[in-house]
Amino acid sequence: MTAPSTLQARPAIPRTIWALGFVSLFTDMSSEMVHGLLPVLLAGSLGASALVIGLIEGAAEALVLIVKVFSGYISDAIGRRKPLVLLGYGLATVVKPLFPLAESVATVTTARLLDRFGKGIRGAPRDALVGDLAPPEVRGAAFGLRQSMDTVGAVLGPLLAIGLMWLLADDIRAVLWWAVVPGIVAVLLLIRLPEPDHERKPARLPLTRAGLVRLGPAFARLTALGAFLSLARFSEAFLVLRAADVGVAVTYVPLVLVVMSAVYALTAYPAGHLSDHRPRAALLAAGMAMLVTADVALALAHTPAGLFVGVALWGLHMGLNQGIVASMIADVAPAEHRGTAFGVFNLVSGLALLAASVLAGWLWDRHGPAWTFWTGAGCSALTLILIPVLSSTSAKRIAR
Repeated sequence: MTAPSTLQARPAIPRTIWALGFVSLFTDMSSEMVHGLLPVLLAGSLGASALVIGLIEGAAEALVLIVKVFSGYISDAIGRRKPLVLLGYGLATVVKPLFPLAESVATVTTARLLDRFGKGIRGAPRDALVGDLAPPEVRGAAFGLRQSMDTVGAVLGPLLAIGLMWLLADDIRAVLWWAVVPGIVAVLLLIRLPEPDHERKPARLPLTRAGLVRLGPAFARLTALGAFLSLARFSEAFLVLRAADVGVAVTYVPLVLVVMSAVYALTAYPAGHLSDHRPRAALLAAGMAMLVTADVALALAHTPAGLFVGVALWGLHMGLNQGIVASMIADVAPAEHRGTAFGVFNLVSGLALLAASVLAGWLWDRHGPAWTFWTGAGCSALTLILIPVLSSTSAKRIAR
């Protein structure tokens, strides 16, 4: 009788988190239709170098993580998450038409930055909302579910792009117009999403050194670890470039993101669920070991088959790491300052990601693709060594 009662006592994942998962699914479908083709457009008709692509991608992803500081803080300060989440998803949808209209690298850069600005606005409030709503007993599963549904969109988006590229005779700009549609669906779903039954009281944490100390030493250690994680994992745009480098036809280049995202989607929820019963740091270490292996495979790849082995391992790393890192932040951050905590964590990670992507582009242009991935393998190995030290206190406190 003990086992059934234990299972019955385990809370379910709230419906609002499921709804947020579907919003993420359609938004990522739209974004990955663009992401899967944008490096080809930049390097092809617009003539951008790998270094320029690295700068664009690094700046775009860094902007996401920097903006999260302020959006997370504002969501704590006003005691509401949904308005910022809606603003972020809405902005990303509004700027999508700029991609097919772009006639210069500058226009693409502007569109990419505005798109990522929207992602930055919504990111920390959405993650904080998941942390607010998810019972601690299923927190890992809740973050894993949202991440998994997000990644299902990342599988469907490139598949749709491939089908449209085939139907539209490799007309990249025509395909990019179709990317607007899933974004509109996501915004309409979010508008219908009811406000949570309980909104948090406004809580302002001074964005000073003394104020940030109140987030706790365990949070500080995880933030340092997040910086190393970002240094080890540069933009996925370089996976797309590597596919073209080993001879994958332009029509099928988006398959890189399909394979990566499929593995990611299949592993994110099981990994999150498992992390509710096993040490999260152990799964994080397993994910970094997969990234080391992925980088080695991509450095050595000379054929599409070798490339896709590395891409699949990269996706496995993402599944084992992304949702679990978010769960660890939600575990240690004070509940009233959870939005700020996610924002600060992502600011530090964003700066590291910018550095990693710029370095990856420079290595690619100066020494060739293999050097980019060998360097990534070295950074990943260093991060793997640091995980036991920097995550050692993360499980000792659970914020409720």
